[in-house]
Amino acid sequence: MPRKRFDFIVFDWDGTLMDSTAIIVKSIQAAARDLSLPIPTESAASHVIGLALGEAMQAAMPGLDPQCYPRLAERYRYHYLTRDHELPLFAGVREMLDDLAQQGYFLAVATGKSRVGLNRALDSAKLLSLFDATRCADETFSKPHPAMLQELCRELGQDMQRTLMIGDTSHDLQMAGNAGASAVAVEYGAHEPDFLRQFSPLFMAKSVPELHQWLNENA
Repeated sequence: MPRKRFDFIVFDWDGTLMDSTAIIVKSIQAAARDLSLPIPTESAASHVIGLALGEAMQAAMPGLDPQCYPRLAERYRYHYLTRDHELPLFAGVREMLDDLAQQGYFLAVATGKSRVGLNRALDSAKLLSLFDATRCADETFSKPHPAMLQELCRELGQDMQRTLMIGDTSHDLQMAGNAGASAVAVEYGAHEPDFLRQFSPLFMAKSVPELHQWLNENA
């Protein structure tokens, strides 16, 4: 059996494991509508997915009075939390994670979600026991800063050069590059494939089953 190229696989959450992109976009737009602010386009709202919430609001709606952003974040949480229990995992995610765990990979999540938000999502998806570690944006620096990956590697005693980051946004791929980890992109999430391609990921997966197959053959 060939030696593994990676020991540690880190996943983004929204748009990579959970099919939440559309709800996040609609919640950002609804928050702006609540406060009678210009409503960001779908493209602008989806581009900020993966950032910490405060940064995401500022990036989606730049130039507002700074006092607006905490209120926007509060309205976003209201709209998102009314729907988050309905959100499904992408088809094939559970089977892929079970298989990777059985093969002995260390698994983790690095996400722009808050700790409370990720714990709610993991509990709802019944995945709490599958991950060896997780890191959230309210615990450290937001993507694309390398801190999430650096802290996860230290926590689990892993080598960054044998770590693979998998995500659906440029923030994920840039974080991997900044940390010295390898990266794979998924095409079914928030950022367009042509945009992701410029960050030179090892592979671009069109679906979870395609990602699973690539990992089995190349990781």
